[in-house]
Amino acid sequence: MDATPHGAALLRGLRAAANELGFSQISVSDVRLADAEAGLQAWLAAGHHGGMGYMARHGLMRARPAELLPGTLRVISARMDYLADAGPGWRAREWARLDDAQAGAISLYARGRDYHKVLRQRLQRLADWLQANAQPRVLRVFTDSAPVLEVELAARGGLGWRGKHTLLLRRDAGSMFFLGEIFVDLELPIDEPQDAHCGSCTRCVDVCPTRAIVAPYRLDARRCISYLTIEHDGPIDPALRPLLGNRVYGCDDCQLVCPWNRWARRSPLADFTPRAGLGDAALLQLWAWDETQFGQRTEGSPIRRIGWTRWRRNLAVALGNARRRLPAAHAAQPAIDAALRDALTAAEPLVAEHIGWALQQRPGADAQAASSRNSGSETAPSSVDSDTSPAT
Repeated sequence: MDATPHGAALLRGLRAAANELGFSQISVSDVRLADAEAGLQAWLAAGHHGGMGYMARHGLMRARPAELLPGTLRVISARMDYLADAGPGWRAREWARLDDAQAGAISLYARGRDYHKVLRQRLQRLADWLQANAQPRVLRVFTDSAPVLEVELAARGGLGWRGKHTLLLRRDAGSMFFLGEIFVDLELPIDEPQDAHCGSCTRCVDVCPTRAIVAPYRLDARRCISYLTIEHDGPIDPALRPLLGNRVYGCDDCQLVCPWNRWARRSPLADFTPRAGLGDAALLQLWAWDETQFGQRTEGSPIRRIGWTRWRRNLAVALGNARRRLPAAHAAQPAIDAALRDALTAAEPLVAEHIGWALQQRPGADAQAASSRNSGSETAPSSVDSDTSPAT
């Protein structure tokens, strides 16, 4: 296809439309990802995708956008910030929640409306704008709905660089944002990649509770708490259960500790405002939900997708960890013990196994253990590049 007439002007209009739709930024990359194929093959060969068999089935298609959607010449990557609270001390508040054995810790991105719905609807409206203004023959939006190397594409288009935790990072926005893509056959101007600015910092690698970041830029999903609490549908490895702490849906540790998230931005959208009971609930409050309440309270939330059984499995592990972390004489111990025992008889086998494990945890065994998580200070470490001011 010939170069798009007035491509620069079209792109300026597209950026303005994206901003009006609540996107923080868009960028354009080409579709040549051949040099990413070897790394993808090695990751799959090592089994680091865990039980996500669809990744192996799709194979190298993830690195070949033009095979996924024939005729694609450009990928427009869109960034949408999701933090509902980016004020001073927001990270410290999250660390404090993780250190509260009785609190239920839900990943920041999952406390509001399901981002798949928010992002896809707005991406489609952006694609509609493009269709009306440029009439492409090939045009399609993606939001975790197809085999797409979204971080790779976004990095090549200059939205940021891949951090050692494998997520995309920006100097002026950190990593607390979603990504979505528009595949199109228009030869839009390509944006330049950014230089990486992680330096010798390894905070994200070091802080991971389960050591899932097995090397810089390489994640073993089988050990990742986000994978274990969301994607994994079977028993959680007993050796990993104590390391989950009070995390019942996802994990933010590698992002909380990252110095660049000093500049994470607050979302302009109300969709990501935490729902009552998802940002500040105690474990016993969440455990008290029945299946009907779970469905009602998670309607339109990303949490709904894991289902009732996995939700209860995750809570049982967190309650077992609370038994160990709280002093034996703590006032909450009898209530936790009673709640677990009362649920055991009627529990599904998967949940019953995890309740049994929770009841075997010795109250107070970890009460004196010092937390290693609050190393995530609000200031950048000396090991990061000396220029830690946000890009202008």
